[in-house]
Amino acid sequence: MDQPLNVTPGRDIHLADFDPDFNDGIDREKAEQETRYHCEKLDGLAYRLFAEAKRAVVVVLQGIDTSGKDGTIRMLASGVSPQCLDVKSFKAPSSVELSHDFLWRVHTAVPPHGKIGIFNRSHYEDVVVVRVRKLVPKNVWQGRYAQINAFEKLLNEGGLTFVKCFLHISKDEQRERLADRLQDPQKQWKLGPSDLEDRRLWGDFTKAYEDALTECNTEHSPWHIVPANRKWYRNLVVARLVRQSLERLDPQFPRFDSSLLSQLE
Repeated sequence: MDQPLNVTPGRDIHLADFDPDFNDGIDREKAEQETRYHCEKLDGLAYRLFAEAKRAVVVVLQGIDTSGKDGTIRMLASGVSPQCLDVKSFKAPSSVELSHDFLWRVHTAVPPHGKIGIFNRSHYEDVVVVRVRKLVPKNVWQGRYAQINAFEKLLNEGGLTFVKCFLHISKDEQRERLADRLQDPQKQWKLGPSDLEDRRLWGDFTKAYEDALTECNTEHSPWHIVPANRKWYRNLVVARLVRQSLERLDPQFPRFDSSLLSQLE
């Protein structure tokens, strides 16, 4: 690919350097065909991970409103058996969640060994949304970068692989998607006053995301900047990333106890 998905840890990430319209010269038909292929391969890999039950994977989906988190989840879920999959959506924290540290609700949602977890938003809301909306002081959200890195390293050393995807769309594309939601009765429920208010804070959200991507882009849990203006290309990139991550893990079926054969009557 001419446009990289990753930035070397330690380097600043500027979203203006990434074209959300990038599609690597692939047309929609070919992209959708390849996505189906990756999803078919994912099913077998996920089943092996489930049988092995020694490691887990979490796909973190972050992005500005309308970037396609729900659509990406539907695509991944179409190719993986439900018994191998956990999906968690992180909305505004409840009173119970707020009575704990900010990572508590995330840790409780981490999938057990053998499963693939998908996070629709994540612990990164606690260095992005809380910053933009001024829900906590600056010294609090700034200190969370190091805490997140330590948290992800702890989980990684315990057998968890993060596949962190920032779904990158343009402001013009977001406007089109919001307008589409306004007109579609099946999507109107997803649109509220806060969505339009957040759009007016586009620059603030962009800066907050850039800092989070830069500060929490580590060797053990790197970020992937996914061009997401074209939904079909977004799906291809994420499906490919998840498949490649599972292939690197190369989960294996447990060794069969051949003595069981002699016990079969």
